[in-house]
Amino acid sequence: MSQDRLFKLGCTKCKRINYWSSKNKKLVTKKIELKKYCKWCKVNTKHKEMKK
Repeated sequence: MSQDRLFKLGCTKCKRINYWSSKNKKLVTKKIELKKYCKWCKVNTKHKEMKK
């Protein structure tokens, strides 16, 4: 049985949720932060893992 969990990625500028992804909670314990494109800001910004 897998330990993958869904989580939201939200823009750090406008705080909108733009992406959903999954991670293995046993292997990855820190919050994920990625540089992704925000369609509302229309620029690449940092996206952090948000609460459900």
